[in-house]
Amino acid sequence: MRATAEYILKEISNSLKDIPDEVSERFIDMLASARKTFIYGAGRSGLAGKFFAVRLVQLGLDVHFVGDMTTPIVREGDLTIIVSNTGETMSAVQTANISRRLGSNVIGVTTDDDSKLGQAANLVVRLPQPCNGDKKKMAPLGTLFEDAAIIFFDSLVPPLMERLQQDEADMRHRHAIWV
Repeated sequence: MRATAEYILKEISNSLKDIPDEVSERFIDMLASARKTFIYGAGRSGLAGKFFAVRLVQLGLDVHFVGDMTTPIVREGDLTIIVSNTGETMSAVQTANISRRLGSNVIGVTTDDDSKLGQAANLVVRLPQPCNGDKKKMAPLGTLFEDAAIIFFDSLVPPLMERLQQDEADMRHRHAIWV
């Protein structure tokens, strides 16, 4: 277990260090200025997006996950964040194209900035992945991408807190408490 964890952490670190500061800063600017934010991803990529959606709601942003029954229509001035490992998932690409057509800015989070999602997005966050035998053995399928996406999203929270003038107490007031 320890060797696997060390491998995963090392590869996530390698993936995140390649993201230019300008990309992260533009991502934050787009989030902070969006009227509404929509997030989409299929499967485990969608779960990574949902984790981020929860944090954004706790920051006081108007956030919706595409496909939920209560999701409103995307409009001009909105932001759509799409998470897709390959950037070729048909539903992700269609969501990007529809969102752009309706006037939303689109951020694609993917491993391939030349993918169909990358081409449809206004901004691409590329999370490169290793292409070696260890990946298949130590972190099969999309494990490294999904984990890197979650860590990337969580790393945006502190600068967003500062930008939005929010602190942990403000976020706690928006934290779901059911019992």
